[in-house]
Amino acid sequence: MANPKIFSLILFSVFAIASAKVFFEERFEDGWENKWVVSDWKKDENTAGVWNYTSGKWNGDPNDKGIQTSEDYRFYAISAEFPKFSNKDQTLVFQFSVKHEQKLDCGGGYMKLLSGEVDQKKFGGDTPYSIMFGPDICGYSTKKVHAILNYNETNHLIKKEVPCETDQLSHGYEDIPKEIPDPDAKKDDSELYVYPDLGYVGIELWQESKEDPADSDAEDEADDAEGEDSDAETKAGGTSEDADDNDEDEFHDEL
Repeated sequence: MANPKIFSLILFSVFAIASAKVFFEERFEDGWENKWVVSDWKKDENTAGVWNYTSGKWNGDPNDKGIQTSEDYRFYAISAEFPKFSNKDQTLVFQFSVKHEQKLDCGGGYMKLLSGEVDQKKFGGDTPYSIMFGPDICGYSTKKVHAILNYNETNHLIKKEVPCETDQLSHGYEDIPKEIPDPDAKKDDSELYVYPDLGYVGIELWQESKEDPADSDAEDEADDAEGEDSDAETKAGGTSEDADDNDEDEFHDEL
């Protein structure tokens, strides 16, 4: 049985391209724990994991550290607050880098941006969020990136199948991928992309052996998002395929 530890040397960056303003960045240097709050989520079930602060097994600099999960069959949640801002009229970039120190059997790590007021000690899989993305890996069949956007209190799962990296190297992207606007896309709300009250970043992570997989809260959210989309499309009339295409076009145009 493998012990899949996810080592997150998270260069957390949240910034806007238009103004080149960095709203939040974390390199996990000395004093990082003063900014982050470890959640009590799952402690009452004795399934809450403990974060390690380490440079990992393979590093070029022992002082270049990150946070690392410590054991299997555990849930992990941690969050940090930053000054609230709105992404209106700005291209928002939310990115991180991660290194898997061992080959993964089953696990998921989700980065979330949250709005409003959040009880950080209770932050977990059921906490409402604005934006969520991250890898979901289980066996050979599931190796993808989840991406969910909340609009009008409904979660919308990305319609594309985005593969994720599964090797033991560090991964991050320096360049921002360019999108070509779709002139035929239908827009039902000019401020579809706007999150006016972003103020927290959170990490929600679960891992276990593929021989005895537990359900992921994020997987449930994704299923709910797909179900909500389907229900909305049925009520609105027309085919679900057409509605799905419209949803995807709207989000890609605005974000």
